[in-house]
Amino acid sequence: MTLTIVSLLPSLQNTNGDAENAAVLAARARWAGLDARVVAVEDPADLPERVDAVVLGSGSDASLERSRDVLLGLHDQLRRWGTEGVPILAVGTGWELLSWGVELADGRSIEGLGILAGRAVPRDGRVAGDLVVKASGGLGLLVGFENHARDYIGAEASPIGRVQAGSGNGRGSGQEGVRMGDVIGTHLHGPVLAKNPRLADAMLERACARAGTQYVPGERSVEVDRFAEAARKLQLRAAGVAASADA
Repeated sequence: MTLTIVSLLPSLQNTNGDAENAAVLAARARWAGLDARVVAVEDPADLPERVDAVVLGSGSDASLERSRDVLLGLHDQLRRWGTEGVPILAVGTGWELLSWGVELADGRSIEGLGILAGRAVPRDGRVAGDLVVKASGGLGLLVGFENHARDYIGAEASPIGRVQAGSGNGRGSGQEGVRMGDVIGTHLHGPVLAKNPRLADAMLERACARAGTQYVPGERSVEVDRFAEAARKLQLRAAGVAASADA
């Protein structure tokens, strides 16, 4: 059995390297002794027969409508994956496109796919910098950077966690992201799975459980995670967040 990780629209949705989250999942799966492959899907015709996990990165506003048009052709599959427990990670504008919709600063709106609750709305000025989130579900602190000109509203009941440093969803919510079952939307760039191995492993555990196998991180993962941890500590220190909160 080969785990198939789909990277949606990597040519349009990879502004911050977020499409490489798919490569992180595949690498960690291989280090665990599993067969894994990444399939780039730029069109519905590219979809493989089997899908075990999905990654949708962030793009520019110039690509929003083009990306939305392609994703509309995958709407039924995305909704089915979400209800069947396929882990899906959507970052930045990829997340916004899976929401109810995106309101632009010029007054236009782009309808989303309605997979995730909430919508993106303009904010006063762009926010960019370190983002640290105390996540639920035993994931500890999630670290990365945010770079967005929109806040996110309407998902207050289902965030990933509480903001410890940075803006996150904004509007004074103190929250970041949205999580509905195994579908996650977040502002965290990095790419987020490279900086947060616990989140990557949680997605792989879910994917493997659905596939009827077990995921146990390999020795190579343990070695690589030492480098990730060192980088995380530096970012936490820079953001003024105590590393002891990472539990």
